[in-house]
Amino acid sequence: MALLDKHQLQFSEFLSTNYENALSNINKLRSLGAKVMHDVDATKMANVFPFNCMRFDRVVYNFPLAGFFPNESKEVEIWRHRMLVQQFFENAKSMIHINGEIHVTHKSNGFFKDWNLEFLASRVGLRLIEEVPFNLKDYPGYRTKYGFGGDKNFDCIPSKTYKFGLKKRNEKAGYRFMK
Repeated sequence: MALLDKHQLQFSEFLSTNYENALSNINKLRSLGAKVMHDVDATKMANVFPFNCMRFDRVVYNFPLAGFFPNESKEVEIWRHRMLVQQFFENAKSMIHINGEIHVTHKSNGFFKDWNLEFLASRVGLRLIEEVPFNLKDYPGYRTKYGFGGDKNFDCIPSKTYKFGLKKRNEKAGYRFMK
């Protein structure tokens, strides 16, 4: 018999109310041996147990978003999203092996290009290894979901997966603006 605390019950209720397949997906992952955690802050994860004791080959963040607020200027909104991604990079950098990679899948048009992921990564000692088109068909069963927006999918076309690694010792700081 599993014991659940009040917080876990509230989280399970939130998921089942807002995301139809969430609980079955979590159970499937657990049956495959995965540890499923929630309430992990991507901007502080490197300082949280058990992550602070672990190193990974890959750390992945699909479609980071700091939310939309209707009364904010475009500049403030972009700044907020960029700070989220930069703090994620700072944390993820300390969580990867020397040859590990940080993957960020991100829309690659309009407003999203202004985030300039490569520049943010370079500020914390990361370099772009490659960028590849994101093809949803390569991930059977994967669905994009609005954060706290219920069970609706969002259009992820066009998107790319940007792969970053640690800068080499003698590598100069540099970046290019994202295409």
